[in-house]
Amino acid sequence: MDRRSTPFSGRVAHVSLQGQVQAESYAQGTPARIAQPLADLNAKPGGPRDRQVLWGDRVLVLDRQGDDAYVIAEKDGYCGWVAAAALGPDHPVTHRVAAPFSQLYPEPRVAAHETATLPFAAQLQVLETSGKFARVPQGWVPLHHLRARDAHDADPAAVALGFLGTPYLWGGNSRAGLDCSGLAQAALLACGIPCPGDSDQQTALGRELAPDESEQRGDLVFWKGHVALVCGPDEIVHATGAFMAVVREPLSGAIARIEATGGGPVTHRRRVAG
Repeated sequence: MDRRSTPFSGRVAHVSLQGQVQAESYAQGTPARIAQPLADLNAKPGGPRDRQVLWGDRVLVLDRQGDDAYVIAEKDGYCGWVAAAALGPDHPVTHRVAAPFSQLYPEPRVAAHETATLPFAAQLQVLETSGKFARVPQGWVPLHHLRARDAHDADPAAVALGFLGTPYLWGGNSRAGLDCSGLAQAALLACGIPCPGDSDQQTALGRELAPDESEQRGDLVFWKGHVALVCGPDEIVHATGAFMAVVREPLSGAIARIEATGGGPVTHRRRVAG
C-alpha cells in the first residue's frame, strides 16, 4: 500500500482499513483545520517533508506522537505527520485566498501592521465585510484578495502562470516555494478539478492523449518524476529544479534539455479539462 494514501500511522489506522492492515487500534479520526499559514506534511514525526498543507485546510487527525499529529488531508487524501501546534478546531469556511499572497490585519486599515501572511488557496470564514476588508475570526483580510470558496477559476494555465518567479521548493505548496506537482495541484484545485499531491499520482488524471493529438492549453506533460502545464503552442509553465523557479519555456526545448541531462523522454500527456 502507498503510505501517502493509506491512512495508517504505524499504530493507528482509519476504520476503513479494518481487515486490510494490522494495527494497534482503528479510529474514525477527529476533524481539525490548519491554523497557521503553512505546515509541512512529513513522512514521519519530524521527518522529511512530503508536501505542505495550508491555512484552513481540513484534516482528519488519526494519531498523536509527542509534538506531532498524524493526519489525512481532506483536499487530496494525502497522509502524513504535521506539528500538532499547527492544528486548530474545525470550523466552517466560506472563502479562499485568490491572490498569490494576502495578509491578516488586526483591524480594517491599510496602514495597520500585518499579523500573518496567507498563501494562495488559504481557506477562511468571512463573518462580515467593512469597506475593502473582510473580517475573519483571526482578524481582517483585504476583500479583493478573496473569492467565494466554490467560485472556481476557469483556466489552470492562467493560475499556474500567476506563480511565475516563485522559488522552487521540494514539497512546496505556496508562493513561498513550489515544486512541479505543487504547482499543478494548485492550478487544478483552483479550477475545481480534483488533483492528488505528487506527480506520479497525477499521471492518472484525465485521459492520455493519442500519439497524433496536439497538446492544448491546460494539458499536463509528464516526465519521470516531473510534470508541467501546457500554456500555449509549444509552451509550458512548470516549477523546475533546473532553474530553481517557476518558469515559462518552450516545450520542445524542455524535452531536449531534460533528455540531454538524463531525465528521459516524455512519459505521459494528459488532458484533464475540456
